[in-house]
This record gives sequence, structure tokens and C-alpha cells, in this order.
Amino acid sequence: MEYHRITHIEDPLFASMHQLMQEVFPPEEVLEYSLWKEPLEDPGIRVFVAVQDQKVVGATEYRYYEDFNVAMTDFTIIGQPGLGIGRFLWKHRQADLHSLAQASGQRLQGMFAEIYDPYRGNDHTFGGVKPMDPYVRREVLSHLGYKRLDLDYIHPSWNNDGVAVEGLNLGFMPEDDSVNEVSAALVAAFLRRYYTVLPNKPAAWNEMVEGLEAQSTITLLPL
Repeated sequence: MEYHRITHIEDPLFASMHQLMQEVFPPEEVLEYSLWKEPLEDPGIRVFVAVQDQKVVGATEYRYYEDFNVAMTDFTIIGQPGLGIGRFLWKHRQADLHSLAQASGQRLQGMFAEIYDPYRGNDHTFGGVKPMDPYVRREVLSHLGYKRLDLDYIHPSWNNDGVAVEGLNLGFMPEDDSVNEVSAALVAAFLRRYYTVLPNKPAAWNEMVEGLEAQSTITLLPL
């Protein structure tokens, strides 16, 4: 299996990856095809696909913020079971992130992720791919060390229509598992940076971030 980075929209593997995203994610979670041009060319956004027999069987997008010394996992897609895709992507992503942090003279503080909460009635099937089942994914992320922020979390729809998307938790995986809180200012600054690309933010999202800016820390709870 090959870990291949996509850096431009003309890469023939990008169309395959985008199709895979449309098959497993709800529409409001998928950025429109042409809007990927700039993100793919951004050196800070790292998009990799798992390729087997010249076919995209998995993908992951993530980024490292040197000034915050945190990472964000945008998405991970496991296209089919029985190939070890999740472990393959995880190992390569972690090695890459630790290398990026080390190059900046730091030890990675931790990594954010938006995590579906199926216990709140979210019954999305993720294209029928069992490894993508939200119950399975949530438990896997818990095993890896992710915790959820004590926060009523929403995010702006990737349709850029100003709709607030619910049904997710904001998770954080501290490199030190004994850590049970995170700076609220860090979370707010990270969210503002992360969603800069979407100008049409819902009022509820702005209120959430302003609420974070008025706090000192956010508790990390079991996932």
C-alpha cells in the first residue's frame, strides 16, 4: 500500500478521493470539487490517500499549526474492510506530524478532531462501509486517546450556507494522556483559524466561539 500526497486538483487520484468522500460523508461535510484547488496547494494542508493496486482505498486530511503546536485531523476514510487501512493511515499520519513538530523545535501538544456522536440520533450510514460506522469510529478514537471537550459543539456547514451543523463533538487527543483540560483561548483561536475558509458562519457558531474566549480552560471528558 502506498501513502501518496495530493497537492493539486489535477492529480488523477483526487477525483477518486473526492468520489469516495461523497459516498461516505453527508453532503454538508464535503467541500465542492472546484473549491479544493487552493486547499490542496496550501503547504499547511496535508491530503494523503492510501493506494492499493492503483486504486484509492482510503484517505486522510490533516494539518499542523506550528504557532499553536497542535494538529487537526480533518477526516479519515476507510474505503473497505480487511486491508488494515485505518492502521496504515494512522501510523503514517502520526510519523508525519511528529516530524513536523520536531522540525519546529517542539513536541506535539495534541490533535483536534470533529467526532460524530451517534448517541444523539445521528444515523448516517457512511455509505454502508462498516469501518466508517460512527459507533465504531468513536470507540476507535477513544482507544487512541481522544477525549471530548465539555462544549455544546456546532460547526459551519461546508456548503458555506450559514447553517449550523450539529451532532458532533469536538475532540482532542493530548500527547500526555494525563492532561484533562485544554486552554479555551487555544480552542477559540484554532476554530477561528480553521474556519477562515468559510465566510458565512452561523450566529450560533460565533456565539460559541465568543463563549470560549470568555473562559480560561475547557474540561476534557471521556469519549
